[in-house]
Parts: sequence; C-alpha cells; structure tokens
Amino acid sequence: MSRPGRRLAVGDVLRLGAVGLRSRPLRAVLSALGIAIGIAAMLAVVGISGSGRADLRQTLDALGTNLLRVTPGEKAVLPDGAVGMIERIGPVTNAAALRKLPDDVHVYRNDRVPPRQTNGIVPFAADLDLTETIGATMAGGVWLNPAAADFPAVVLGAESARRLGITTPDPRAVVYIGHKGFTVVGILAPVTLLPELDSTALIGTNAARTYLGAEDHPTTIYLRTVDSQVTAVRDVLAATANPEAPYEVAVSRPSDALAAKLATERAFNGLLLGLGAVALLVGGVGVANTMVITVLERRAEIGLRRSLGATRGQIRLQFLTEAALLSTLGGLTGVVLGALVTASYAISQSWPVALPAWALLAGVGATVVVGAVAGLYPAVRAARLSPTEALTAT
Repeated sequence: MSRPGRRLAVGDVLRLGAVGLRSRPLRAVLSALGIAIGIAAMLAVVGISGSGRADLRQTLDALGTNLLRVTPGEKAVLPDGAVGMIERIGPVTNAAALRKLPDDVHVYRNDRVPPRQTNGIVPFAADLDLTETIGATMAGGVWLNPAAADFPAVVLGAESARRLGITTPDPRAVVYIGHKGFTVVGILAPVTLLPELDSTALIGTNAARTYLGAEDHPTTIYLRTVDSQVTAVRDVLAATANPEAPYEVAVSRPSDALAAKLATERAFNGLLLGLGAVALLVGGVGVANTMVITVLERRAEIGLRRSLGATRGQIRLQFLTEAALLSTLGGLTGVVLGALVTASYAISQSWPVALPAWALLAGVGATVVVGAVAGLYPAVRAARLSPTEALTAT
C-alpha cells in the first residue's frame, strides 16, 4: 500500500479496481452483459449493413451501372426504328428491345387452362442480343438464336418457369402462348437489375409476327453506354428515340432502384442503431446501479483505507477504475459478439464480411465513456465518506 499522500502507480490502481469485480463475479458479469448487448447490437447493425452494401457494390460492379431503359408514355408508342436510331449514338455499345404482344395473348401450361389463369406471366418478343445488353445469364438451356427465333421457341424467366412447373428446358416441354404451342428452349437465371423480366416469356420477333400477329413497335429498349458518358447519353435519349414527341419518352437507370433500396436500408439501420444505443444506455444504468450498491456495501473498506491515509482522490480513482474495468469487460465482450454475429450472417448470405475498423474502435470508445459516466457519481460519493462515518456505519 502506498504511503499517505503518495500517488498510486498504475498497477496499484488496476489491482484496486479489480478487487470489487473479483469479490462479486456474478454481479459483475450481469452488469457487463448489459454493455455487451448494446455494443454487440450496434456493431451487428453496422457490420451486417456494411456487408450488404459490399455485396451490392460487387453486384453492381459485375452488372454495370451503365444500363439505361427507354419506355414510351402511357398512351404513346416508340417508332419502329427507335433501336437503330439509339445505336447511332456514339457512346452506345449495345441496344435491344422488347415488344409486348397483344393484350389477349397469354401464357398457359397447356391448352386446357382457363383463360383467366394467366399466372401473371407477360409474353414479349425479344431481340436476339437482349441477354448481352442486359447482362442476363441462362439457368438452363440456350437463348434464342437466329434459327430458333423464326420458330415457336420460348425462353422463360426464372419466376415464370417456377409458376409453370418447368424446372429444366426439354424438347417435350411445351407452353401455350395464345393458342400456339411453343417449345421451352431455355430458362433465364434471375435478373438482378431487371427483376420484372423474371415473370416473362420471351420469343423471337419473327415468330411473334408469324404466329401471333405482333407489331414492331418497341415496348422497352435497353442499352449500354460507355461508363463515363451515361449522363450525356441519358440527356439525348428521349429526343433520339422519338424525335417527334420526346416528351412522351421516359428514360430510367435500373441501378437507381438498387441505390434507392440501399438508402431505405440505411434509414432502417439508423433505427436499429438507435435501439442499440438504448440497450447501451440501459447497460450503463446497470453499471451505475452496481457501483452505487458497491459503495454502500464497502463503506467499511473505504473507512479503513481513509484511516490508513488514502486520499479522497485515491478513493475516487479506485471506484472510477472499477466502473471502467466493468464497462470495458462488457465492451470487449460486445465487440467479439458483434463481430461473430456479423460474420455468421454475412457468410450465411454469401456476402463479404465488412466490419469497418472505426466501428470496432467506436465500440471500445463507447464503453470507456459509459464506464466513466456510470462510475462518476458512485466514485464521488465514495470519496466524500469520512473515515469516522464509514466505520461507524458498519
């Protein structure tokens, strides 16, 4: 023990602060648990949302953010040559169109299905370079080629195939579009940027004209541009696609929908962070309560130490250190739990694990602040006890 008036060494301070934790381990663990839950909750929110954003960035990098979509107004149509005019724009690298079939043409599993049971599947005539333009891949079978596009062959979207009960392409697998049987030659994998294509049935433009009387007006045009020229191309698309009525043309960027989704998730994550902060506050109150009770229970110890020459500052430092150690124990546990939760969830979703270093440092820093605030009042109260009062109260 240090002599009266002498400043305590760091090792002495830590040993004194750990006395209360060692003497009441269950209480210490339960108090630290509140801090751990709060820190773990906040780290898990930051880590899981960060991992989700990292996965989204990887997806966008793979699919590209240079995909644009052109559609006509509600009662307007795009000219037959709109695709060719768009392809003449210098930075445009690919362009392909979908043409919606007549409203009375629907897709059925067989010719005995009641007309009203359309399953929400929308048939389109598709240009042959559509998959290359939108970055779609095949889950099975093949995409339409110049030969198949002239005959009754169809490629189903991923959701369309599920609704029709077709798991793999097969020459014997036939679906009816209108009153004509079409052989299923392929099934698309889910299209991340264009989920509406998952519920479509796609046939060649020549087959659509021959068998279903389809027109040549594009319903939707997709195009890819040079990355650095997306904004410039977007500005001239409406006038290029329909020079006579550019105000009746809508131009959108499918990746913007994913960005909006990400913004919504960030707002929701803010709410979850708030809940984590409340849990941390509750943990801090628990630490403060534990320290107040500790001061009351250890008045005899405080009085004895004061009688032996310990100063008010040394008593205050002892209990502040004890509160800080208690909070740090909870904080480190929370950091480990939060990292484990983040890693487990990210791995289960096949996401990259992205837990920023600043979040780990902030978690530890938050525990230091909580420990200081929670232990301040009990430490001051302990320091104010006179030796006579403390010894007499036992």
